[in-house]
Amino acid sequence: MRKPRPALRLTSLAAASGLLFAGAAAHAQATAPAAAASAPQAQQLETVVVTGIRKSLETSVNLKRSAAGLVDGIVAEDIGKFPDTNLAEAMQRISGVSIDRSNGEGTKVTVRGMGPDFNLVLLNGRQMPGSNIDGSAPSSRSFDFSNLASEGVSALEVYKTSKASTPTGGMGATINIRTPRPFDSRETVASVGVKMVRDSTARNLPAEEQGKQLTPELSGIYSTQFADGMFGIALIGSYQVRDSGYNQAAVTSGWHTFKGSDSGWGPLPNPAPEVKNRPGPNDIYNVPQNLNYAFTGIHRERSNGQLVFQFRPVKDLVGTLDYTMSEQKFRQKRNDISAWFNFGGQFGEYTPGPIATPLVYGEHIPTGNADVAMGTSRTSTSNRNRSVGLNLKWKATDALNFDFDAHHSTATSGADDPLGTSVTLGTASFNRGDTAADFSNKFPVLSIANAPLDPTLQELEGSVFGNSYQRNEINQAQASGKWKIDADSSLDFGISLTDVKNRSAYTNVQRNTWGHNAGSAGGPADMPDNIWHADSIGKYFGGVPGHDSSKLYNQFFYFNFDDVRNAAIKAVGSNLPYLASFDFDNSQNYAAKLAGLPNVGYSFQDMRTTEKTRSLYLQYNRAWEWGIPFDASVGARYEKTDVTSPTRQSIPQSVQWASTNELSIVSGDVTSFSLSGKYSYLLPSIDLSADVTPDTKLRLSYGETIGRPGWANLQGGITLNNPGRIAGNVGSVGNPDLKPLKSRNFDFSAEHYYDKGSYISASYFRKDLSDYIEPVSVAQTPFNLHTPAGSAMFNEAIGKGGCGATASDCIRQYIFKNYPTAPGVNVATQTITGQPGDPLMVFQMATQANSSRKASLNGIELNAQHSFRNGLGFSANFTRVRSSAAYQDGVVGQEFAIDGLGDSGNLVGFYEDTSYSARLAYNWRGRYLITHFGGTDGAQPLYVEPRGQLDLSLGYNLNKQLSLQLEAINLNDAIVRTYMRAQQQVGSVTQLGRRYMIGARYKF
Repeated sequence: MRKPRPALRLTSLAAASGLLFAGAAAHAQATAPAAAASAPQAQQLETVVVTGIRKSLETSVNLKRSAAGLVDGIVAEDIGKFPDTNLAEAMQRISGVSIDRSNGEGTKVTVRGMGPDFNLVLLNGRQMPGSNIDGSAPSSRSFDFSNLASEGVSALEVYKTSKASTPTGGMGATINIRTPRPFDSRETVASVGVKMVRDSTARNLPAEEQGKQLTPELSGIYSTQFADGMFGIALIGSYQVRDSGYNQAAVTSGWHTFKGSDSGWGPLPNPAPEVKNRPGPNDIYNVPQNLNYAFTGIHRERSNGQLVFQFRPVKDLVGTLDYTMSEQKFRQKRNDISAWFNFGGQFGEYTPGPIATPLVYGEHIPTGNADVAMGTSRTSTSNRNRSVGLNLKWKATDALNFDFDAHHSTATSGADDPLGTSVTLGTASFNRGDTAADFSNKFPVLSIANAPLDPTLQELEGSVFGNSYQRNEINQAQASGKWKIDADSSLDFGISLTDVKNRSAYTNVQRNTWGHNAGSAGGPADMPDNIWHADSIGKYFGGVPGHDSSKLYNQFFYFNFDDVRNAAIKAVGSNLPYLASFDFDNSQNYAAKLAGLPNVGYSFQDMRTTEKTRSLYLQYNRAWEWGIPFDASVGARYEKTDVTSPTRQSIPQSVQWASTNELSIVSGDVTSFSLSGKYSYLLPSIDLSADVTPDTKLRLSYGETIGRPGWANLQGGITLNNPGRIAGNVGSVGNPDLKPLKSRNFDFSAEHYYDKGSYISASYFRKDLSDYIEPVSVAQTPFNLHTPAGSAMFNEAIGKGGCGATASDCIRQYIFKNYPTAPGVNVATQTITGQPGDPLMVFQMATQANSSRKASLNGIELNAQHSFRNGLGFSANFTRVRSSAAYQDGVVGQEFAIDGLGDSGNLVGFYEDTSYSARLAYNWRGRYLITHFGGTDGAQPLYVEPRGQLDLSLGYNLNKQLSLQLEAINLNDAIVRTYMRAQQQVGSVTQLGRRYMIGARYKF
């Protein structure tokens, strides 16, 4: 039998165990005086009541110290008072945890170099569904933390080592979100909070996109027990409105990668007299497809609620019935300006090889032959999460406990606008001359010659109306138990049944030719001049070096979506289907409406994937003395998963050359087919720990985990990018037979707890990866579509007609002039449709496959936290991660690389006394790979530049009931910049801004 531990160790263990298994931090404080009466030594340690920031940090330290394996966490300072307003932003304070931001807010997390899809998020131990809100067909399994308000969270627990009792999917970590329960505290808890938010980004936008300067947030919690503790009820709610925005400069259509010896469509001519330092024959270089400036305003409304009912009919049985809901409405308005490159008449300057990057890329363009494109779009979506669950805890005997848990949870995303989830109208003026993009500074500078803003030249050029829908449903039942064999050993066991259903459906209606063709609706005469509003570009990028360049084409029109749409409807005389609302569930009837309409493309897909997983686990725990105290947990988990993916989609039938560079894919009937797959795993885990001194702990862990493929990778449908391009075409197809990524994990850590709430620690981790899911690109001709590009008429225009191989408009006009009655040629609608005998349209089809290659990932984590006696304190951590699966920038082709891999660090200082509290936090994330696949050229890396952000929070307690808070996010006004093989090869530069919140909280 193990010898008794020191009193301090038992107190810490008791506090942490209460947090982990019953959430009873408040209850432990309430009963502390009674414990002190029977233990004089403990009385000295427990007489000071710690609250606020220090209480949160000390409880988190106890959680880390007493857990089996490596566990970090964040605990609410009080019920309804989580330290950060955003859960993802709170988690970035934990070592090894980095966050992904969407529109300036933290949404998803990367842990120890493993991206969001490989971290499992649980809510009160339950697997939660997730769905996107960005209006596209989703691919990720990762839970979006922005869907939950922090006021309804009592703790975040991050399990970095695997356990047999933990569901699979968390290769980087398993993250458990705990919410308050009425039995957590014997006292009635009631509080309300109000905040006003000022987001500076909401005003740094064109007038059309600007939101309100101040928006409200409300929250409240009520929790109580009654009938002598037999029943308890808790009600938590919050409502938030937030206006924000961002401005972005980006190469939105990607870069084309070439070797210096390449020729044909796209590469620089050889020789290139107007290209300084043209890449050599063995160099890798890139050319941009376009350059775009976009100005986006965002309006969000979030509602959160949780109702919890607990009952204790007998002493040894506790039941919990809970209902959780969240809803987020997302509305986005966007204006942009862009220029498209056609790869003719190139000039500019490149950096030296072997990876050559344009400092300046430009093209000579006869004025009037190309357009200055300006667009307007809006996205309107609604994201709804619902969960109802029942939990029963039964203490059958003093040695045997049982836990049963079941829940039904759904996440649904869809349109919040009768026109669809995302709708776009493109306009242009055809007066563009020589065009160049300067990438020598952080801000990419677009220069255009001979193109003054003129409202009389603006015309409608294209329309895209899209509607997306996703529903993710989880039905899960879990039964577990714990058998206390003797004083030093126990056995954990359990089974789980989990059914996950995922549906992704979307439809797209697109017209690529409007006003630029003679006699077409939407020409300059149809567009009122007073709907265009002139503005400048550079002023919206004040935080980005290079925004004030004298070479910048510093002008654009912003305009209202409905103004342009109404003008188009008036021009054509009716509300045509491609300008109206539609229902993707009624796809057959909608396709019939579009039949015969000129230049309209339509596509539809409805992909459903079902996963059924059955699992069971055993875990043996033992404690013993061998000179020093030891603990061990040894277990294994078995999982079997069956996957099916039925799909309905419209079948592409023909290809229309409807505008200078675009090939429209015209679809017809909808058909159905299904694919399937299955896999099973036995996953062992071992956790060992030794207390080498009363305050120093060593840990050693081994475990095997899996990371399931994303939904887009499993879904069996075939997607063709529409419109296609003369220069090349891309598409994708799913693979339901994919196996999960598997990892063998080794962890070692040393921790020294030298004072209450103070410690230092260092850990080393290694992950050996196999069955890596890597992108594969294969040239295919799906659906055997004939394209007019490369046809006999096309080639004759290049030869006899004297058109250059890249002079698309010249080729089109030659065909219209010389073959006006040829099959597929329609001069009236300015379209050329592919015919039998024309070349088949080739697509680079992207899919996923399990690689036979293996890789390793390893890193170190360093932590330090100290609380001084005068109220001051700090915490600091740093994580360094390296992997053999890193992208090789000098290699063109498929790559074996891990997304999200990168270093991170945090430095937090705080002060607190009975009246005041302050916390200043700096979060840093090093360069990391965000994606490494896409486009017609196979693998393309996309990195995020290193970035640091400074956040501040201040608090003042007027009395025991009323407190005031002030928070400032991104005080240093950090930007987000992405790039590809070299820093000059920009992906995007995003100007964000600062966010301020002032609030009050009243506790009854």
